[in-house]
Amino acid sequence: DYTDAVREAYSDDVPKTADYVMFWWWKAAAIARANDLEQFGFITTNSLTQVFNRSIVENQLTPKDGLSLVFAIPDHPWVDSSVGASVRISMTTATKGDVQGKLQLVVSEKTTEADEAEVQLTTQTGKIFADLTIGTDISKAAMLISNERLASQGANPLGLGFRLLPEEVAQYGFNLDDLPNTIRPYRIGRDLVQREEDKFVIDFFGYSELDAKQQHPVLYQHLFIHVKPERDQNRRKTRRENWWLFGENAPMFREASGGLSRYIATCRTAKHRLFTFLPASTIPDAKIVAIALEDAYFLGVLSCQIHVIWAMRTGAFLEDRPNYNHSDCFGKFPFPDATETQKARIRDLAEQLDAHRKRQQALHPKLTLTDMYNVLEKLRAGEPLTDKDKVIHEQGLVTILKQLHDDLDTAVFDACGWPPDLTDEEILQRLVDLNAERAAEEAAGHVRWLRPEYQAPDEVKPTQTTFLPEEEVETAVAVAEPQPWPSALKDRATAVRAALAAFDGPADLPAVASAFAGKRTQKRLGEVEEILEMLVELGQVVGVGNGRYAAG
Repeated sequence: DYTDAVREAYSDDVPKTADYVMFWWWKAAAIARANDLEQFGFITTNSLTQVFNRSIVENQLTPKDGLSLVFAIPDHPWVDSSVGASVRISMTTATKGDVQGKLQLVVSEKTTEADEAEVQLTTQTGKIFADLTIGTDISKAAMLISNERLASQGANPLGLGFRLLPEEVAQYGFNLDDLPNTIRPYRIGRDLVQREEDKFVIDFFGYSELDAKQQHPVLYQHLFIHVKPERDQNRRKTRRENWWLFGENAPMFREASGGLSRYIATCRTAKHRLFTFLPASTIPDAKIVAIALEDAYFLGVLSCQIHVIWAMRTGAFLEDRPNYNHSDCFGKFPFPDATETQKARIRDLAEQLDAHRKRQQALHPKLTLTDMYNVLEKLRAGEPLTDKDKVIHEQGLVTILKQLHDDLDTAVFDACGWPPDLTDEEILQRLVDLNAERAAEEAAGHVRWLRPEYQAPDEVKPTQTTFLPEEEVETAVAVAEPQPWPSALKDRATAVRAALAAFDGPADLPAVASAFAGKRTQKRLGEVEEILEMLVELGQVVGVGNGRYAAG
């Protein structure tokens, strides 16, 4: 009751989601700005650099009549052997005025025989920003309209009773290969960084209680027994009254992923920043950030060194693990202005990367992505591999994994037009500058939508016909004339690939089918689609998302 009262009393100044210690940080800052205090300092959890806490610090570090951080350690071990606590902390000291400060970073640490933390620190001097860094001021980056409504947190069922194991689904008489829309595959953050474990959830989103009971009585009874008793004790009225629905239904994800075949997912808090594709039918847990983009080009850019450096700086840490905040990490990230050729290269590498990891895990049931990327880090650092590392290296083909990431980094640097030998700070500064350029463009009315057909359907213009020089008109007309549909599979593959190559850029299924004589019946469309998918598997055609294809 006391903490609730504090949060309510300061609700105009401090977000209710902020850590409790930040109310005291804000109070001390207010006293210092009133010149009633020369300096103050706090030990906090190291989540101070996360958005919901960092904004409090950021609002106090204004040039006029504001504060400056004069000392900070963003991430330091805290060990209390008497109660067994072992957490990570931040230390901050602030004073009024615009002054430089001393930033200390832990470069090595070990636990002594007395259960104490022995650390070595390195010191930097300069202007300390709210994210407890010196160098590029990423707080200047703006939210980009182009990235809106695509990234969101997954669902929170709020009740283990919503979950079903495969054997439970079978016991209720359902076929795993033909499930109703009320039983959905479900993934939690651990599935993305360790190994996927098959699990399902009962999802009555959009159902009234009466509809759920009448249309799916078996599932309704399961929730009545396993969920309702717990929900009846929930303090929030809407959760008590709507006990058959998730606690948080992720409506933004559901809307954005509608019509997609897959989406990009990353575990919100993890040691390694990994992105992967999940089928659109899969419900992501709240510990997953779901990004409603199915084009592997975006998976490639998000997986590259440039974006990972950005995410590490903008997303802060939760204890000792980087945290991916979709508002800052994705919402402010400026994607490169890549050519179609550059996009195709990044797209192809990203598909290979995603397929490689999934294939090796399918071959080796105990292989985890965290283990693979731990070994990858050692390869990059030139460190010797242990016997266990060597087994992981062979099972995960980690040298190939490294090559795919290296090639992907090179391709994205090329798309950005940047040299590949930039330092992390140089990359961050260029991203902040590019973010400012994009924000200025958007203010002038030019938005580089990532998914224009979803984000701005009224602004999507019909595809324009490309007019060729006079000397090329005859050739173009000859290519445009409908060709006979071959009877042999081999000839069909050759003809479909040639038809696709005639387009100036990606084309959808009806457009490719129109290159052949005869009516575009459902059967003909199915035949052309089958050939296109076969060519995709062979690497001769690239699927670019939204039902479109491009010549490989």
